[in-house]
Amino acid sequence: MKKYLLLLCLSCNCLAAEPSPERQTRLRELLKNDCGACHGLSLQGGMGPALLPETLAGKPDNYLVATILNGRKNTAMPPWQPFMDKEEALWLVGVLRKAKR
Repeated sequence: MKKYLLLLCLSCNCLAAEPSPERQTRLRELLKNDCGACHGLSLQGGMGPALLPETLAGKPDNYLVATILNGRKNTAMPPWQPFMDKEEALWLVGVLRKAKR
């Protein structure tokens, strides 16, 4: 049973470390300024789709992390992997899922 719970936690990434407070500030700035340039400053959509909790609700975390890190072919969505790692991208997904309008 313990082994199963550990695997469950690893699969949902609940054991991932949070970025430092300074890095969180930088990631929030990146989200607002860089992501907001295409997804709208309030993340309600623009050239790119909205990044609101309700529009992300049916999408798995791993899918969203892969999109952030690798970009989307044949779209304007660039890969952000040079600027953040998987744990940071996962943290951003959590921020987006809890975003208030």
